[in-house]
Amino acid sequence: MAKEKKTALVRSQERLGDDVFSMWIREEEVSRARAGQFISIYSKDGSRLLPRPISICETDRKAGAFRVVYRVVGQGTREFSTYKAGDEISILGPLGNGFVDVEDHRRVFLIGGGIGIPPMLELAKNLRCEKQIILGYRDQVFMDQEFEPYGQVFVATEDGSAGTKGNVLDVIGNNGLKADMIMACGPTPMLRALKQYAQDKAIECYLSLEERMACGIGACLACVCKTKDVDAHSNVHNARICKDGPVFRAEEVEL
Repeated sequence: MAKEKKTALVRSQERLGDDVFSMWIREEEVSRARAGQFISIYSKDGSRLLPRPISICETDRKAGAFRVVYRVVGQGTREFSTYKAGDEISILGPLGNGFVDVEDHRRVFLIGGGIGIPPMLELAKNLRCEKQIILGYRDQVFMDQEFEPYGQVFVATEDGSAGTKGNVLDVIGNNGLKADMIMACGPTPMLRALKQYAQDKAIECYLSLEERMACGIGACLACVCKTKDVDAHSNVHNARICKDGPVFRAEEVEL
């Protein structure tokens, strides 16, 4: 069934950092989303026609609500940061395919980088297996304490202001961490490095790709990535990140 734009209500909003905001939204269907799915949020300004895709950070099914954590990067997200409790918000979702289920006996690296950290929280809450949670930041650290109830948390910062100085792979190497599966979301250079690491170590790996999107439902082909197999929709070696992803097995995509 095709998704339709719907009106939801803002439950609360707070600032987590200089340009990072956390917003809870009340909407029953999206509150049942899988970890790794996303929504599209529409601006109230008619001149900004395209919605902004934002990953779902966590859900509260009992309250019929969900949370998004986003960074202000333009006029659309700047507008969203002004919303207050009780404001109406136009959304489309839940969209995309989330992360796979994992057997209890697996040892998993949950890895988030930058604004790819928020969608890993719902996954951390739901997985019942052994988890090592690795969070990579440029400098400003946010949400790290929220992960602590769900597994051992490691932090990397590029400037060395917190945790390990370097990146998420430096955390793994410096701490001698081991796992048999990787689930990650973050910037492409990080995902590319994790794909190579997983290949070298023969580790099963799932990556949630970050990409600019337009329609959010796979119709416009604005957010394609190169793939190993031919896409039945476009008949080329492409996949639509919004529709076929954003979560892919690492070996399925070229980064």
